Amino acid sequence: MADPIRVATYNTELSRKGPGLLLRDLSRGTDAQINAVVQVIKQGKADVLAIQDFDYDLTSAALTEFAKATGYPFFFAKRPNTGLATGIDMDNDGRLGTPRDAQGYGTFSGQGGMAILSKFPIDVENVQDFSALLWQDVPNPSLPTLNGASFLSPEALAVQRLSTTGHWIVPILAPKGRFNLMVFHATPPVFDGPEDRNGKRNHDEVRFWRDYLDGAFGTPSSAPFIIAGDANLDPDAGDGRRTAIISLLADPRIQDAAPTGHSPTKATDTVDWSEPTPGDMRVDYVLPSSHWHILNSAVLWPLQQDAFAQTVETASRHRLVWVEVDLK
Repeated sequence: MADPIRVATYNTELSRKGPGLLLRDLSRGTDAQINAVVQVIKQGKADVLAIQDFDYDLTSAALTEFAKATGYPFFFAKRPNTGLATGIDMDNDGRLGTPRDAQGYGTFSGQGGMAILSKFPIDVENVQDFSALLWQDVPNPSLPTLNGASFLSPEALAVQRLSTTGHWIVPILAPKGRFNLMVFHATPPVFDGPEDRNGKRNHDEVRFWRDYLDGAFGTPSSAPFIIAGDANLDPDAGDGRRTAIISLLADPRIQDAAPTGHSPTKATDTVDWSEPTPGDMRVDYVLPSSHWHILNSAVLWPLQQDAFAQTVETASRHRLVWVEVDLK
């Protein structure tokens, strides 16, 4: 008899405009968006959940409160690259200290980070964190150029990390054996200029997982894994360099359950960007390795315009995506 595990990803859009504000809002218990996100997570019933756009603080005070509210006994987060100051003019606008001069866009260190909530223990001691990997050190980096020259100054190139937020490999101690949750949140491939800095970085952030499995950063783990996160890249639409996600989805070491919901555009869409453009897209992914049987999957779009539909829309423009699996 199958003993399935449900793994999900959810861009909560719970980032706030300053440090400590998310903890303040969580502590008050009256924030409509937070309460809606909690309801959506409870509806998703995931055993393990990767969340994005959740502000990080050094003691995980906000995450501790959030884990209590959502009913998860185990949780994990590391300092993200978002808002991490470089002291360098990274975007060549002639100014220092702007959000675009950080390692990943952010007005303060930790803004819009990532976290994991789990019903199973997390092997924190054996987490692999690739967030400090320099962009120039990945295989065949798609570094931005302008007028035939490097867009990044030598000083910027020497410190620019690949990960906008992070790339983590987190061992989860599930009842039928450990597996690796491989999480990330890539930059949107827009909001730049003709150098396509964000588009190229997004491409390489998504491609990272194939590079890792190919052994580019040391011997990859042979354990079962599940990639979960926000790629900010749709295989069929948008301005991004789609070959990165198309290649990832086609990799024989990875399975695409193609979870579906009730998006008004296409069933696999995971985000409602209807106003303004570009519209609904598929950007959030849960991708089990070939070690798993895929039993079920879904994107948590509401079935009809009812009270829960309003909750979903209040919570986030993104939709929770889950996949149910069992080891082969």
